[in-house]
Amino acid sequence: MTRRLSVAERLASTEKDELLDDIAKHSEWDRFLVEQAVLHFGEQNATFSCNMIRDLLPDLGHGFLGAAIVSLRTAGIIEHTGQYVPSTSGPTHGHVISVWRLTADGHRIARQRHQARVQQGRAAA
Repeated sequence: MTRRLSVAERLASTEKDELLDDIAKHSEWDRFLVEQAVLHFGEQNATFSCNMIRDLLPDLGHGFLGAAIVSLRTAGIIEHTGQYVPSTSGPTHGHVISVWRLTADGHRIARQRHQARVQQGRAAA
């Protein structure tokens, strides 16, 4: 037999569901911003680290930037160079962080995005 939820429990559950939906939407936007920054820096620089892009991004949840970077690596868009640099983020106390570069697929995606922006600019003119 299942127990019936009280009014307070139902309201708390509804609030939790709304909060989770909001986090999911926020995370999708954050992921998009990180992807854009990585493609931009990868297109403009042979190598890059999170030090280069962290200050350009809005305040992201703890660990989100690192998780997004790992996701991009797993997707084959970036690859580790084998190099490390000290982090410039205060909370990390100077721990080392990875240096990355775009893969061939990452460069292809960056070129496609750049060409789409150029085409969009021409259409708007």
